[in-house]
Amino acid sequence: MKKILLFMVLIFMVAVPVIHSAQSYTVSITQIVEHPALDSMRKGFQERLKQADINVQYNVHIAQGNQATNTQIASQIKGENPDLILAITTPSSQAVAQKIKDIPILFTGVTDPVAAGLVKSLMNPSKNITGMTDMSPIRRQVELIREFMPEIKSLGTIYNAGESNSVVLIKILKEVCAEFGIKIEEASIANSSGVYQAAKSLVGKCEAIYIPVDNTVVSGLEAAIKVCRQNKLPIFSADTDSVKRGTIAALAVDYYRMGLQSADMAVRILSGNAKPASMPVESLQNLQLFINPSAAKKMGIAIPKQVMSRADEIVK
Repeated sequence: MKKILLFMVLIFMVAVPVIHSAQSYTVSITQIVEHPALDSMRKGFQERLKQADINVQYNVHIAQGNQATNTQIASQIKGENPDLILAITTPSSQAVAQKIKDIPILFTGVTDPVAAGLVKSLMNPSKNITGMTDMSPIRRQVELIREFMPEIKSLGTIYNAGESNSVVLIKILKEVCAEFGIKIEEASIANSSGVYQAAKSLVGKCEAIYIPVDNTVVSGLEAAIKVCRQNKLPIFSADTDSVKRGTIAALAVDYYRMGLQSADMAVRILSGNAKPASMPVESLQNLQLFINPSAAKKMGIAIPKQVMSRADEIVK
């Protein structure tokens, strides 16, 4: 019996990456802009490494939505020469990937890593970079909107055409909505200060608004919510944190959990058990349904009982 227990302990020690807490690591984090979804990813990442008793010194850089600053941050991180880079969002990941070829890069919150030029393929990244994709389940999100509004024929959306991830999402949105006979009304912006006017431009043109995972729009989300409340125009989002801020509903990944899983990948890299080039891109399989009854009431729409009954979280 003792021999069996000893054998099991040895197997466990081999299977699980071990990082000695006495060893210190430097992780540089780059994030294009601050908003709750992205911040929760960063929080999850840092909390998981703390739980793992890993001694980490962080250098956190926020570009505040400015692409020039984003590029400068990449150069600054190269000079910091950290043990690992955590790049949150597509623009931040692209900036460091272009500048840095000899430091492990872990991206998270990236919609389409292949289209963004970050990896060769999801299964075989082939370079010094890998991470997690947050590709939105757009078909299921549109189906959710149709549960609220079965007869919907027009859907508005706001996005930044300068964000490659958003261009990919809008293309998919158009394809999915075409199958349901829903016309897409677009409003494109260059910065978060344009969200209010973009939302106003959609009033009278659509029956509801869908906010994709667009960093520029989400950082100015309250402006769109204000317009929707004033005009009784339902607004849905592609991330759950936005529901807490005032959208009606979202079926999406939990970004805090994405941060946790990203940290698990980081442990494998820092421990020397894996290299980014051989680590397939990961994703969260379980979606979360968030509902905001107060937001629905303010925008004059009822929540179907079948939707409410399967909600993972009802925002108070």
